[in-house]
Amino acid sequence: MAPERSSRPTYAPPVPGRVAVVGVCAAGKSTLVALLRQAGYDARSCAQEHSYVGDMWRRLARPQALVYVDASLDVISRRSQVDYEAGYIAEQRRRLAHAREHCHIYVHTDALTPAQVLAHVAAALAELGVTP
Repeated sequence: MAPERSSRPTYAPPVPGRVAVVGVCAAGKSTLVALLRQAGYDARSCAQEHSYVGDMWRRLARPQALVYVDASLDVISRRSQVDYEAGYIAEQRRRLAHAREHCHIYVHTDALTPAQVLAHVAAALAELGVTP
């Protein structure tokens, strides 16, 4: 008799110290990743919002910590040169549902400056034992 296979995917272990950042368009992913890298973190953005593979962030980035940045449609519209429709952002959030469920840190960036987002995330990473 063949052994039963689990329906759960198996993942390579996380890379110690690695931080992945996901979120909807114009929520601040690229800015946060750049600031984290300047601070010495092994940070990378994962374009999860454009993928139908819900756990792509885990498979490709293999982070020790996952940061989810979010923003309202009004703020996204002000930050971006693209006029995103509500349905498009809703679809991105649907594609990000797995990441949102598994994120270690969630930051709604509407009322925060990039420096404030960095400070919040760095403090949360320190609590998780992730250091530059």
